[in-house]
Amino acid sequence: MTTTEEMPLSGAARPVALVTGVGRSLGIGAGVARQLAQGGWNVAFTYWTPYDARMAWGAEADAADTIAETLAQRGAETASVEADLADPDTPARVFDEVRSRLGDVTALVMCHCESVDSGLLDTTLESFDRHFAVNARATWLLIREYGRRFQGARGTGRVISLTSDHTVGNLPYGASKGALDRITLAAAHELGELGITANVIDPGPVDTGWMSDGIRDHVVRRTPLARLGNPQDTAHLVEFLCSPQGQWINGQLLKSNGGFAG
Repeated sequence: MTTTEEMPLSGAARPVALVTGVGRSLGIGAGVARQLAQGGWNVAFTYWTPYDARMAWGAEADAADTIAETLAQRGAETASVEADLADPDTPARVFDEVRSRLGDVTALVMCHCESVDSGLLDTTLESFDRHFAVNARATWLLIREYGRRFQGARGTGRVISLTSDHTVGNLPYGASKGALDRITLAAAHELGELGITANVIDPGPVDTGWMSDGIRDHVVRRTPLARLGNPQDTAHLVEFLCSPQGQWINGQLLKSNGGFAG
């Protein structure tokens, strides 16, 4: 019987992590990918440049190549896949490409999102549907592909999703993230027979370049530790959950936000 101590995290047999939503060097996804690479994982990641291009921060030139280089410097083999997760055919294509380039996926870490501020009265049908397509449906389809294809030893599989509890003035994002929570937590039970754990992380407001001075001041005031969260805070928790030591944590929605009170 395989035990948690047998999970390969070093040496020749580096396991493969698939991290979605790694489009910017400053983003949480990139921070997670770097931490996993440092911790002994090979890392595949997805990105979707058109999303960043229409957001306030804009697209980062050559982001995928830059991020892949930083992962390689940490000893990881890498594969980057441009992927529009609003397309229901994309998750299967991503897994096919990752398997052909790196092998089977041991850990699925979902950092992707559609996030456009709008409220109850001004959200459009197109925006609402796209939020649910990316944040909820794609999460389900990615988990489904992962579960169907999982070949790892019992106790090694990991599913982790990033969520948010922000809803006021951010209806489609918050509502679709709520659906993501339920989908991921269902996986903790339905994939349990494969020895796969599934957890959700709510990192709270993390400064990845989108915050105004007013938002930064508000967050610092409402956080007992009196500082902003950063991608590395989330990345350390993801790395722990993916480790053998994190196996007994399952089916949880974990707030990792420094005590921030919204």
